[in-house]
Amino acid sequence: MSETGLKRGQPITFRLPSDTSDYTLRQLQKLKEVEKRNFSSRIAEFVIEGVNDSLLKHREAITVPLPKGLTKAQRDWLKHEHSEALLGSIVYQLMADPIRTASLFASLNSNAISVDEALYLQEETAATAEPETENHLIDIDMDDGLDDFDWEQIKETQSTPVEEEEEDPLGDFLAQMNK
Repeated sequence: MSETGLKRGQPITFRLPSDTSDYTLRQLQKLKEVEKRNFSSRIAEFVIEGVNDSLLKHREAITVPLPKGLTKAQRDWLKHEHSEALLGSIVYQLMADPIRTASLFASLNSNAISVDEALYLQEETAATAEPETENHLIDIDMDDGLDDFDWEQIKETQSTPVEEEEEDPLGDFLAQMNK
C-alpha cells in the first residue's frame, strides 16, 4: 500500500503525549464540551496555526493582520504563495526607496490621478501653511518685548549639520525599531 501524503479535508489521528500536563488536558476537555461536533475543526486550526508559526520562525517572514472588509475571494488571493511573493516584493521596494514611498503615500491619500499632481497638492498645502506660522511667530515676538535679544548668539549655537539626517530618515527610523 503506497501512501500519497496528506490532502485537504483528509482526517488525521494523533495521540496526546504521555507527559501532557493536567491543565492542558482540562483545557482540551472544556474545548471538546463547548465545541462538540466542531471540536476536530478547532483542533485542526490550532495545529495549522502551530505549524505556520514554526515555519515563520524558520523563514524570514512577518505576520500582517488583514483588513476586516475583505471578501473570501480576496482573502484566498492574499493567502496564495504568488500573492505573498508579490506583497513581499512590494514591501521591499517601499523600504528601498523611502522618498518614493512618501510620494506614493501622498498620492494615495489625495484625490489626484497622477503622482505629480499629488506632490503639487502637497507642496501647495505646505506653502499656504508656512506664512500663517510666520505671522504667528512675528506676533509673539512683538508681544514678548525682546528688543535687546541677541539673535547672532542663538544662530551660532544652533548651527549643526542637518544634511546627514535628511539623507535617509526612514532608514534611521527602521534601524532604531530593529534594535
